Amino acid sequence: VQLQASGGGLVQPGGSLRLSCAASGSIFSIRDMGWYCQAPGKARELVAGITSGGSTNYADSVKGRFTISRDNAKNTVYLQMNSLKPEDTAVYHCNADIQKYSGRTYSGYWGQGTQVTVSS
Repeated sequence: VQLQASGGGLVQPGGSLRLSCAASGSIFSIRDMGWYCQAPGKARELVAGITSGGSTNYADSVKGRFTISRDNAKNTVYLQMNSLKPEDTAVYHCNADIQKYSGRTYSGYWGQGTQVTVSS
């Protein structure tokens, strides 16, 4: 199983980016999916999460600015990031709870991370 994240880059304050993360490989079912960020010298923290049913949760710092969504047919999770601020600068990692075969337990998988830099 692999998670491939894309969509990061350099953007000015107030700008927007859309991150994507596609899961591939032996996948029977995906439960929760989410995005985490890690700034230099800081611990990785949850940005937004989404269940298989579409329920979402967000860090207080991004509520009203970021939107997480998923396409279950494509095994892909997205993060629409609007009104970006310099403090959003970090490496963004996707995460997914994946069941590889029917009857097996779910395991957590991480994408490789994509850099988001907000600067003028």
